[in-house]
Amino acid sequence: MGYPMARHLLEAGHEVALWSHTPAKARQLAQTGKGVFCATPRQAGERAECIFLCVGDTKMSEAALTGPEGVIHGAQPGAVVADASTISPRASRGIGAALAEKGIHFLDAPCTGSRPGAEAGTLTFMVGGDRQVFERVRPYFECMGQQLYYCGGPGFGLHAKLTQNLILSNIMQAFNEGLVLSTKAGLDPELMLEILNNSAARSGLIAYKAPFVLDRDFATNFSLKWMYKDISLILESGNELGVPLPLTSLTHQMFQAGISKGLGEKDFCASIQVLEDLSGVEVGRFQK
Repeated sequence: MGYPMARHLLEAGHEVALWSHTPAKARQLAQTGKGVFCATPRQAGERAECIFLCVGDTKMSEAALTGPEGVIHGAQPGAVVADASTISPRASRGIGAALAEKGIHFLDAPCTGSRPGAEAGTLTFMVGGDRQVFERVRPYFECMGQQLYYCGGPGFGLHAKLTQNLILSNIMQAFNEGLVLSTKAGLDPELMLEILNNSAARSGLIAYKAPFVLDRDFATNFSLKWMYKDISLILESGNELGVPLPLTSLTHQMFQAGISKGLGEKDFCASIQVLEDLSGVEVGRFQK
């Protein structure tokens, strides 16, 4: 995700200080446009007025921003940090408070659109933090995304993103159950998908993901392990806010079963294989 996002900033003519957990990627991208390779997040912070971050989980975000070689030790007062990662809202607010002590502004700005959206520059960002700070750096966001939603104060962008993924993951689980059931009964999955796409059960997620399932193509756009991580954050937020999430709890367990089965690195639509194995059926294109 981070590589194409940074590439779009370079293509827009910006000077971009580049750091990655995989240094070779940052070195490669630094050879294009006004790119500058940085060995640490601290070095990137020293060179930037606005620092974007997109990493896998809360610990990675904390390490990159407030760790020993984190951005907090390099960024100047008045700089803006926008974290596009999907992490714990509570931890994100803690990061923001630590940065604020140094005079550094912080936005939680998780994005959606997966790898295709990052490649095309069509991501959707959900932003929490000071609105004036967001408006100041909006032009940078516009290099990477088409839909920008200001959601409110610190953590609100993350709560919006987690709500979206709550719904997406449960829709995926419902699709898994429905298509395994109908296929086991002998119904052509392609016909079932056509019915879904032309009924009140239509879903943009399913319309996009189902053809990959039917083709047995589970190449990763958004991995099962990262969706499982997001569901864990959703349940954590539910506990903190006193909101029961029974459907999400079940989906969490089914996705855990998929990871235990070795599907963690595959796209999260590969979660259907858990029910397929239990039911002795494969949801694919019927031979005509």
